[in-house]
Amino acid sequence: MSGGLAALLDDIAAIAKLAAASLDDVGAAAGRASAKAAGVVVDDTAVTPRYVTGFTPDRELPIIKRIAVGSIRNKLLFILPAIMLLSQFLPWALTPLLMVGGAYLSFEGAEKLWEKVSGHDAGEEEPVLVQGGDHEQTMVAGAIRTDFILSTEIMVIALAEVASEPFLSRLVILVVVALAITVGVYGVVAVIVKMDDVGLHLSERPMGAVRAVGRGLVAAMPVLLRWLAVVGTIAMLWVGGHILLVGADTLGWHWPYGVVHHAEEAVAAGAPFAAGALAWLTNTLGSAIAGVLVGAVLVALAHLLPRRGHRAPGVTQGAEDH
Repeated sequence: MSGGLAALLDDIAAIAKLAAASLDDVGAAAGRASAKAAGVVVDDTAVTPRYVTGFTPDRELPIIKRIAVGSIRNKLLFILPAIMLLSQFLPWALTPLLMVGGAYLSFEGAEKLWEKVSGHDAGEEEPVLVQGGDHEQTMVAGAIRTDFILSTEIMVIALAEVASEPFLSRLVILVVVALAITVGVYGVVAVIVKMDDVGLHLSERPMGAVRAVGRGLVAAMPVLLRWLAVVGTIAMLWVGGHILLVGADTLGWHWPYGVVHHAEEAVAAGAPFAAGALAWLTNTLGSAIAGVLVGAVLVALAHLLPRRGHRAPGVTQGAEDH
């Protein structure tokens, strides 16, 4: 009897160890997958605060909550089932799909650069104080649509990292990635959006040191948003370009990634004391250059194509009606 109990306890202990190892594997894989999607995550974090600009402070957090719930719904109810089916039955389509996402990221990054260079940066417009449920609904819906695109990129990039895992493990890992990234992104967004309110509150305190901290937070808010936008743009070009280079190499077009890889090896060989860091920087720079080149072509095409609702010069509304 005691021998049977000991054997049962041994089995339970073995199962517990196996479960713990599995959880560690899921956590590690989710971490790797999330890191691969870092560029899109940073961009998502940089974009979202714009959707609460102009609202009264009491509506900011509820709006962020609504967008976060919509983001979770996007990931778990629409994107995750679609990409899981794709990875199970059409795994060959993953690389082209990923490259479409890389092209989109490159386009977005290059367009932001073009806006800065050309002086048409929409992000510099002064916010207008807005009220009303209809406008709030419009802004939330727009944010959720934008999130759908970015979330698709995040989930596809994460899936590519764990494509070799069994179906169930893949599913669990991607659910963890979806929840962790959503909580992380919108938690950071909430902190950023409320930072100036906290600063204003502290700046009214009687203690001089506390007032100084409050004024510092208020002053830091626009600087933080600007730097976040810059980092997001760089990350989009780097991640987008890297996806395109690796995808082209996987599909048989080897020389673009070969050029970057050879440069990486040459730099590492020339400075063995910092080979790893310099090789990574070289790869990142090469990927970003690829992202800029592809993105510039796409931006040029987008500006050459006629836009819906755009009138030709000299055509009046009355002439259009006839």
